[in-house]
Amino acid sequence: MVTRKYKCAVAILIAAVLGADTLWAATPTEQVKATVDRVMEILKDKKLQGEAKRAERRERLRQVILPRFDFAEMAKRSLGTHWNRNPTRQKEFISVFAELLEDAYTGKVEAAKGEKVLYLNGHTDQSLAEVKTKVVSAKGEETSINYKMHPVGSEWKVYDVLIENISMVNNYRSQFNRVLANASFDELLKKLKEKNLRSDT
Repeated sequence: MVTRKYKCAVAILIAAVLGADTLWAATPTEQVKATVDRVMEILKDKKLQGEAKRAERRERLRQVILPRFDFAEMAKRSLGTHWNRNPTRQKEFISVFAELLEDAYTGKVEAAKGEKVLYLNGHTDQSLAEVKTKVVSAKGEETSINYKMHPVGSEWKVYDVLIENISMVNNYRSQFNRVLANASFDELLKKLKEKNLRSDT
């Protein structure tokens, strides 16, 4: 005789399996679109407009952006050869870098003042994908923002962003290499923390 508890367990298992399949069924473009749509909603929200609402607006944006970006991978790629030279400071660097990148990305999106986002032909294989978009302003000005992605668990996550074909990861790697050529890793972290503090004020 099948018990009620057994039926519940089977139902939960089926739901979990279907949920996983649904996540895998979502393409990289669909997953980026879900995130970007929420970002645009926040930017267009009249209750969050203006400099007085900047801190609240940025926090809302961070809550949406955080799940879609693989900040650990981005931090690793941005440090390049310096990543493995400071293994005890990697978690700290990821945290500081994530805040820096979130602020830079949201600043770029805000500056684009997009009225709509166009999704162009990208490409996807089993391990990598690129989602190409254009943010179109009310004046018809276009800003290209492309997302390079890789699978993490059951989702596709962003490991680089190209704004007008300029890689954010490569740009940061060049900056960090210049700093570390004449300064210590501690000094780099201090500079990044100071920059994050300035952007929060």
